[in-house]
Amino acid sequence: MQDIADQLNVWHRAGRAFAVATVVSVSGSAPRDPGAALAVDGGGEAVGSVSGGCVEGAVYELCQEALSTSAASLHRFGFSDEDAFAVGLTCGGIIDIFVQPVVPGAEPGLDTGLAYVRSGTPVALVRAVDGTAVRLGATLAVTADAHHGSLGPAAAALERAAVLHARAMLDAGRSGLFTLASDGRPCAPDGDATVTATFFAESHVPAPRMIVFGAIDFAAAVARAGGFLGYHVTVCDARPVFATRRRFPTAEEVVVDWPHRYLEAEAEAGRLDGRTALCVLTHDAKFDIPLLERALRMPLGFVGAMGSRRTHHERLDRLREVGLSELELSRLRSPIGLDLGARTPEETAVAVAAEIVAHRRGGTCLPLSSHGGPIHHDHEARPRRIA
Repeated sequence: MQDIADQLNVWHRAGRAFAVATVVSVSGSAPRDPGAALAVDGGGEAVGSVSGGCVEGAVYELCQEALSTSAASLHRFGFSDEDAFAVGLTCGGIIDIFVQPVVPGAEPGLDTGLAYVRSGTPVALVRAVDGTAVRLGATLAVTADAHHGSLGPAAAALERAAVLHARAMLDAGRSGLFTLASDGRPCAPDGDATVTATFFAESHVPAPRMIVFGAIDFAAAVARAGGFLGYHVTVCDARPVFATRRRFPTAEEVVVDWPHRYLEAEAEAGRLDGRTALCVLTHDAKFDIPLLERALRMPLGFVGAMGSRRTHHERLDRLREVGLSELELSRLRSPIGLDLGARTPEETAVAVAAEIVAHRRGGTCLPLSSHGGPIHHDHEARPRRIA
């Protein structure tokens, strides 16, 4: 929902009712991740996408139906073997979509959650999407230290458990389904408990960070690629003549500081996490070694460094000399980037971005045409029963 949050807030502030269809579960080669959403307002205007085109028409109709009936519902879409042109995912995947009507002022948890998303406050929107323990569409807005909305006076234990579960997912920046019994105990969707509620927790957190060290021409291209991938990009260099806003207009921040000192300050301020990507492009030992000595000991998502293979081996020797273990050194992606035969800064940026995506998503880095394995690597196939 985050990609259409601005438009939803425009409708919401104007008091306009709308229906939002959200992908809550995927398996196989489904084209969109959980959290992807399509919304339709009372006038028929649509924003967003849930499938890249496969089932948009059918989901649009479901949104209009939800607006007319004021009822939330859960639906499954998959490939139709009998008729490939029937409503379904011709890519062969399966998606579960929750359709919910939204009337401003009627659901306090959703009202507050949208306000948090608009302000940039980390929040998990928790919606009941299946089961009989609570009303479908009941919504909680869960932050690090509070929650808003209610599942009803008869579901106090369930609400407490849902808040705790969602808060853990928010802390990890994850979105997904979880199922609880009416007394709050975790259980499987098809387990022994007779009264359950399945929730979709959608974590809205700040964009992951990419820090590009080294204000060179390659850095400008990498910064543009990072922004395209949705990262909050910072360029850092100790040389003020190179680290200028004019040279890096697409970066959110341009910082003049010694790289290792800046990294330490950001870590102490709690602004780095397991999604953070570092691209070290200086290939200058006086910058690289102090920086990588610290970076490779931090729980960051990706640490890559530019340089020739000779530079890389010399860099490893220097890092061993300052005490890094082989396990810590194994986290370094160097020379940075996939082997695309890149020459120009822009081609190199594509190679760097491709390696970051593959590392994050578990890709093989092979052409899709060269193997028959899954296209998407970061989703487990977890088909669920939907009544």
